[in-house]
Amino acid sequence: MDTESVRNAYRRYAKIYDVVFGGVFASGRQAAVKHINKRGGLRILEVGVGTGLSLPKYRKDNRVVGIDLSRDMLEVARKRVDELKLPNVEALLEMDAENLEFPDASFDVVVAMFVMTVVPNVPRAMAELERVCKPGGDILIVNHFATTEPGLRRTIERKMAPFSKSLGWRPDFSLDSLLSSSRVQVQAIHTVPPFGLFSLLECRSPGIAGATAGGALHAPPAGP
Repeated sequence: MDTESVRNAYRRYAKIYDVVFGGVFASGRQAAVKHINKRGGLRILEVGVGTGLSLPKYRKDNRVVGIDLSRDMLEVARKRVDELKLPNVEALLEMDAENLEFPDASFDVVVAMFVMTVVPNVPRAMAELERVCKPGGDILIVNHFATTEPGLRRTIERKMAPFSKSLGWRPDFSLDSLLSSSRVQVQAIHTVPPFGLFSLLECRSPGIAGATAGGALHAPPAGP
């Protein structure tokens, strides 16, 4: 994966994304936003905001900043914000998840939904999510993770892997590749529909002080 491949893929998807993927990803988005909405008065960063499908769901007393690498997807999101009049959306910015242009500890919550299979350098992106989240803040990740169990699903994921660039995401992306170099403290992992293909990770930011590369992490076992 590389940034140009991602831009090209989502340039093609932008006009059809809501119809083709909106329903498939709905349960994951709803689960993440429901968790965030337990509290108000938060400043939230949504990484990979896409067409902004989640934006109307946030509590109005929470402020949201959305970023995405795709200018075409952001155009759809901005139209959605204007049409629905969402004053709690602070900004929608074209930005690379691997190089977030925010100061350290800028957000109470950082959420990345269906994004981590897309970014070229996952450890760098995770480090950026940790950096901009306040110490002890929530980092939520919704994603598909490749199964480690033999069977049809594993075979399909591996056969699709060579087409990652044209798809715009990596079908064989593993949970270990997400967490192996991260310092986030995993609080819970929930399986979300459809068919148990996606997971919601509830994580806690360790903060900035005392950061060490490749720190030890003990995560609970992942769901299917």
